[in-house]
Amino acid sequence: MNIYIGNLSFKAEESEVKALFEQYGTVETIKLVTDRVTGRKKGFGFIEMDDAGGQKAIDSLNEKEFQGRNLKVNVAKSK
Repeated sequence: MNIYIGNLSFKAEESEVKALFEQYGTVETIKLVTDRVTGRKKGFGFIEMDDAGGQKAIDSLNEKEFQGRNLKVNVAKSK
C-alpha cells in the first residue's frame, strides 16, 4: 500500500518518520519530497507498507500530532 503523509515538519528525518510508521507494520520504502533547487524538504512524502499495517497506520496516525504538526495520512492517489 502506498501512503501519502502530509503536513510533516520540515525538520522531520526519514528515520524518524520510518520509526513512527514501523509501530504498525513493516515499512518497505520511504521518500520525503525535497525541492530540486534548494534541497529543502517540502513537508510531505510517501511510504510503502503491507496493506494490513498500512491501514492501521492510516487509521492511527491521520490527524495525530508529530513534531508539532497534525499529520495528514491517507492512501496515495495514483498519478
